[in-house]
Amino acid sequence: MGDRTACAKLATTLRDLHRPGDPLILPNVWDAAGARLVHEAGFAAVATSSGAVAESLGFADQEGTPAAEMFAAVGRVAASVPIAVTADLESGYRLSPDEFIDGMLAAGVVGCNLEDTVYPQGVLADPAAHADWLAGVRDASSRAGVDIVVNARVDVFLPGRVGSGVNPLAEALDRIRRYADAGADCVYPIGLTDPATIGAIVDGSPVPVNIMAVPGWIGMSHARDLGVARVSYGTGIWKDARAFLAKRLESVVGETRR
Repeated sequence: MGDRTACAKLATTLRDLHRPGDPLILPNVWDAAGARLVHEAGFAAVATSSGAVAESLGFADQEGTPAAEMFAAVGRVAASVPIAVTADLESGYRLSPDEFIDGMLAAGVVGCNLEDTVYPQGVLADPAAHADWLAGVRDASSRAGVDIVVNARVDVFLPGRVGSGVNPLAEALDRIRRYADAGADCVYPIGLTDPATIGAIVDGSPVPVNIMAVPGWIGMSHARDLGVARVSYGTGIWKDARAFLAKRLESVVGETRR
């Protein structure tokens, strides 16, 4: 179980690392070995990827992992490094805010991604209802004595999430403002790569903005210029590692046939 005094200090450090124009860089990992490598490479914090953790444990992404399994996995990550760990915890696994915070703090993680997609349906949550849930998480966190860092993921820009008559930017900004009012520390418009729209989100958000580095993204220098405060890599590193393993296995198969 995480020490709450230590967790509170790590949460404060993690929050302070969100600086617009000088982004916190988070190469997402899935196990303790990866976390130690991130720490040894000099990164200021460790992040997990729910998709990578899920697949490494034999489950599907999008809340296919039982909550207890996910908390156990991110707990092993947190126990392996002396720096703050922020965990991708999907939509909260249908836990109550108190249950969710208890699971986080028992694991020793001090930050979380919380997305506004409802699983298993895969549709956007009602923004008012999701904001209420985030406010409950913030309240439960405060009562527990650790002000965790909440990164509210905004899924508007993912394919198929909004109808043809909806303006994605306007919808995203509405959700961002609601989530910030509910106590989110950072917002994460996942799937967003267009620089003009990123700039509009940064300008319109009352809290720091996280974007994801994906193939063809705007690049670190441009992200800094736009005022991005956090850059994460999602499942990208996991996919690279998996591809490397597949290629290495092909070479082993080739060696056995000689």
